[in-house]
Amino acid sequence: MNTPNNKRRKETRDKISKVFINLLQTKEIGEISVTDICKLAKINRSTFYVNYLDIYDLADKIGQDLEQEVFSLYQEERETNHNSNNFLKLFKHIKDNQIFYKTYFKLKMEQNFIIKEYDYHLSKRLYNDKYIDYHVEFFKAGLNAIIKKWLDNGCKESPKEIESILKSEYKNKNNINN
Repeated sequence: MNTPNNKRRKETRDKISKVFINLLQTKEIGEISVTDICKLAKINRSTFYVNYLDIYDLADKIGQDLEQEVFSLYQEERETNHNSNNFLKLFKHIKDNQIFYKTYFKLKMEQNFIIKEYDYHLSKRLYNDKYIDYHVEFFKAGLNAIIKKWLDNGCKESPKEIESILKSEYKNKNNINN
């Protein structure tokens, strides 16, 4: 495809995504039809199907795009093989993109998210790698719960305050009595 068509296709996909995300704020995914999206986006059904297989394919693509965006926030850390545990940039991204994260959680896409990178040096120091899979699952669930609660509250707290809440949950980890 030439450049003008690529630009037009991206604009069409963006329009479809925006309409779908807006519909998801008031409806469940099963209540949304391709016809609904096409009417609101002012496109033909064939245009929708050129870009997506169905509503669920559209939802998957939106989730993948968001995950890729979050993944890119930590590109430098992956390249240098250093985990700074800097959640502030994630929380800033969430605050700036609340509707996308609400959509991500509404579609329950976090259940499919796999932690692709994890600081195993830190885990080795804290847990001796014993039961690390359980620790990762616990951390993911806790982080998701904090993010969901923050989104439900309209992100009233600053990203810095949310980072502080997260850190306070792990600050005294080594002082916990068994």
